[in-house]
Amino acid sequence: MSRTPTCFKCGAFVRLLASRIQPCLFRQHQSSRANLRRLLSSTQPGENVRPLDGVKVLDLTRVLAGPFATMILGDLGAEIIKVERPERCCKSQRPKRSQDNLRVLCLRPPKARPIQERSKSSLSQDQKNDGDPVRPGVAMTDLATGLYTHGAIMAALLQRHKTGRGVHIDCNLLSTQVACLTHIAANYLNAGKEARRWGTAHESIVPYQGFRTKDGYLVVAAGNDKQFVKVCKVLGLNHLSEEPNYKSNTLRVQHRQELLHILSQRFLEEVTGEWLRRFEGTGVPCGPINNIQQVFSEPQVANNGLILEMNHPMAGRIAVPGPAVRFSTFESREPMPPPMIGQHTVQVLRDSLSYSDDVINQLLASGTVAQNEVH
Repeated sequence: MSRTPTCFKCGAFVRLLASRIQPCLFRQHQSSRANLRRLLSSTQPGENVRPLDGVKVLDLTRVLAGPFATMILGDLGAEIIKVERPERCCKSQRPKRSQDNLRVLCLRPPKARPIQERSKSSLSQDQKNDGDPVRPGVAMTDLATGLYTHGAIMAALLQRHKTGRGVHIDCNLLSTQVACLTHIAANYLNAGKEARRWGTAHESIVPYQGFRTKDGYLVVAAGNDKQFVKVCKVLGLNHLSEEPNYKSNTLRVQHRQELLHILSQRFLEEVTGEWLRRFEGTGVPCGPINNIQQVFSEPQVANNGLILEMNHPMAGRIAVPGPAVRFSTFESREPMPPPMIGQHTVQVLRDSLSYSDDVINQLLASGTVAQNEVH
């Protein structure tokens, strides 16, 4: 993906920048509608035309949800012009993918309204039994909001193609969090059932959770009675499948604790790799709980192009996670390192906004914008 960071000082200048660049959600040059129509139509394999080639996005977001959304848009070919604050222009961005379509501009913004921190309902679900709430290892609400935003932008572009009108989109962390509660929310709204904390376990399917092995952890998910019989066979506990208390999933849920105790003791007797070997070909969903080193040692991760290596002007050789989606009609371009904050300020002002060198120099001298020199 490609981006261009830039730094500015006043609200009027931000408005002027937005009016000249015209971000993809609201307006583009009228002549680009024909280009968009061409891009949205089917392409012949091998043309390597990305879906959002020709689309410009002005990114005023910070932290994670917004930048994550525009990173995905950049992967799809959009030109991202990212505005950052001048005081951060001496700092590098967090590692993320970049290609030749990202420009970073440094601009001093007007004062922002304070944002009230909301409690996170998902935290109450992320803990074993009745322990204290914990947060997930990554900011899933932020990332999910970015995914919702990216999808909404794609839908808005399609709607504009059909109607000729732009649209305002409201994406926020609270709405994402509530929407992602899915069946937990439905259980409460329709049956008044408060959710419990289950750790890795499933509320209504047993066994369906992580088990400790001799050297790690393994998740086993017996989603039906036939799979439970297969689990018992793999474990050498065939008699369990004949026990009256375990003949159906409903009964297994009712006798959860005693059954899980038996299974847990058995899983401790072998290493994870041995259990995986025994489960292979049985049709029972299972897999190891990997640490990060194990994740990136997995051959399929490399095969899917999920490790992108590149040279960074300050950090040297770096690697970042690659895009999760691949397309048959185009390939991701050669990855480039994340740009420095303010690296493309002068380039954006000159090439995108047609500012003269005199005006640019005045803006730089006044501190309204900042340029980060990359050597």
